Amino acid sequence: MLFKHLAVGPMMANCFILGDENTGEAVVIDPGGDADSIAFELDRAALTLTAIVLTHGHWDHTAGAAELKRLAGGRLLMHASGDSRGLGADGLLVEGDRVRFGEHSLKVLETPGHSPDGISLYLAEAEVVFSGDLLFAGSVGRTDMPGGNMEVLRESVRDKIFTLPKETTVLPGHGPMTTVEQERQLNPFLGSLE
Repeated sequence: MLFKHLAVGPMMANCFILGDENTGEAVVIDPGGDADSIAFELDRAALTLTAIVLTHGHWDHTAGAAELKRLAGGRLLMHASGDSRGLGADGLLVEGDRVRFGEHSLKVLETPGHSPDGISLYLAEAEVVFSGDLLFAGSVGRTDMPGGNMEVLRESVRDKIFTLPKETTVLPGHGPMTTVEQERQLNPFLGSLE
């Protein structure tokens, strides 16, 4: 599987390109800006974009979505509770849905808290979860914006992220990667979630 990470837009949101080497199909997670750079990377790897997936609807994760869709195609997917009409979504996601690219698929986990439409995307074969702005290395997403809720966020982390294998790599919406085990042990914002 092909994997590419870019920090995009003025907020340096983490954008991820995942591609199937056999079929050439790809997904892009959170194109928060710099759509031309993302499209360039897809072209360079000879990938066909099948889906653009948004972990939530905040502008720093969505700002490049429409332009990327224009440049590279692909269906725009987001959680059913998000502003799908405003962002021009082609499909709505709920818990347990699969976003497929070639022989691979991302499992949708509903993880509200930072925002009501928050999802995380679990790639079991690679032991990786894309957490959006739910969980960061040593921190969590803001909950002081409309729809944010710290109690709900903690429940999402406890029930959806901390139930994954402890060695699972967490790729957040900003900043460096971490692991489920590291955040269980050291994240000061979560305390005991047992």
